Amino acid sequence: MRKKLIVLLLSALALLPLSAQNRPRRQITIKLASMVPDNTPWGAALNKLAAEWAAATNGEVKLQIYASGTQGSEDAVLQKLNMNGIQAAVLTSFGLNKIAPEIMTLSCPFFIRDSGELNEVLKAVKPDFEARINSGNYYSLIMINGGWVRFFSRDPVFVPSDLKRQKVGTSPSEPELAQAFKAMGYRIEPVDQTRLLIALNGGSIDAIYQSPILTAGYQYFGVAKNMASINIAPFMAGIVLNKHAWQSIPDQYKPELIRLTKKAGLEIEASLLKLENDAIATMSKHGLKINQVNPQQQQIWYDDANRVVPALLGSTFDRATYNKIDGILREYRRKR
Repeated sequence: MRKKLIVLLLSALALLPLSAQNRPRRQITIKLASMVPDNTPWGAALNKLAAEWAAATNGEVKLQIYASGTQGSEDAVLQKLNMNGIQAAVLTSFGLNKIAPEIMTLSCPFFIRDSGELNEVLKAVKPDFEARINSGNYYSLIMINGGWVRFFSRDPVFVPSDLKRQKVGTSPSEPELAQAFKAMGYRIEPVDQTRLLIALNGGSIDAIYQSPILTAGYQYFGVAKNMASINIAPFMAGIVLNKHAWQSIPDQYKPELIRLTKKAGLEIEASLLKLENDAIATMSKHGLKINQVNPQQQQIWYDDANRVVPALLGSTFDRATYNKIDGILREYRRKR
């Protein structure tokens, strides 16, 4: 009887077109573009995440990292993402804004003033932003705070009038911020990111608004030797997949991949905030002067922004999102 059962089992397996044991393992390769070099906290975390994704999916999902901006600018990366030339990308506020314009409201100058305020705002609006991204052709894996944008300038800056005497270089890919600063009366000069240092050295611009991490990395502070201590706006970053790539991943793996990515996001966020402080400390040792803005001077910046921002709502910044965040901030500041 036992021999007959074995024969029947072998016969049944022989009728299958390809046994599960012999079927070649399916592999899904997700190409992820990042502007960040490998030798940074972002780069190290992405490489670690790639290994964790492979382990969690038994090698079925391979995350292939294209670091250091090898896939081009964020605009170019978004085009490739839409055409499935790449399947995932690390995007900053400006890239995320192209997908969900409401996100740019977080970067409204001098609106959100410190990390406590940002954390309070994100608790309320991040689910809305992620749902907005996910409702289109994308899937949001993480969205984190990448630090703060500051003014770096040739001459000291303590109040708006100090900066209005200098030419401010702005990236053509950031028209919303350029429009906001232009409305406030600043002398705006569009300069491609790759030419900022050349423009500073050549004198065609005198100041920039930039992440301290990038300012240290690209050595902008060699010319723009002053940094105003006031926060302009938070610098958001996230990992986004196109919808086709997300749907191609077997559902059984998705919860674990989401968990691993969110864990990596928390680690990246903590390391970036530390890196920002370290970058400022290092630049200070090499000639950067911190222009400490006192509370009275801070209020001048806030009043200057509040004077023009209402006219930008509905065009440069989303009105409904601004009003929601404004309500959160008013309540938070009242309780502090």
